[in-house]
Amino acid sequence: MAGFKGQAEYSVDVKGRIAIPAKMRAALSPDAQGTFTLTKGFEQCIYAYPQDNWKLKEAEYSALNINNRNARHLVRMILMWAEEVSLDGQGRISLPKPLSEYAGIGEKALIIGAMDRIELWDPAAFEDYLKEQSIDQETLAEQVMGS
Repeated sequence: MAGFKGQAEYSVDVKGRIAIPAKMRAALSPDAQGTFTLTKGFEQCIYAYPQDNWKLKEAEYSALNINNRNARHLVRMILMWAEEVSLDGQGRISLPKPLSEYAGIGEKALIIGAMDRIELWDPAAFEDYLKEQSIDQETLAEQVMGS
C-alpha cells in the first residue's frame, strides 16, 4: 500500500492536466499500474486513490449493508463522481472538469499526501480550511489519538 506524504503546488495546464510529484509517484505500488481513481473528497477537495488502494475502498463499500438507505446514498455519492485516470509519459493526470469545478481548482493545485491517497486542493481554499480550524495540532492529536 502506498504511503503518500508531503505537499507541493503545481500548475494545471490548459488541457486540465497536473503533474503528480516525483516523490509521490515513487510511492506508488506496482499494483497501482500508474492508475488513480479520482472522486469527490471531503472539505471540497479531490481524492486520488491509486488503483490498488481504490480496490480496498471498493471492498469497504461493497461490505456495507445495501438495505441501509444511508449506506446506499454514501456509495452513490462517492461512485457517481469516481473516474479512473492514468499517468501519462510526463507523470501527469487529467483532472475531470466536474471534479475540478467542485474543488475550485483553476490554474494551480495544492497536492497533499494523505497516506493511502493524494488530495488535490485549490491553494486558497486550503488556506481558508486551515484558518477555519480552531484547534491546534497537539490538542487535536490528544483528542483523536488519546493521551
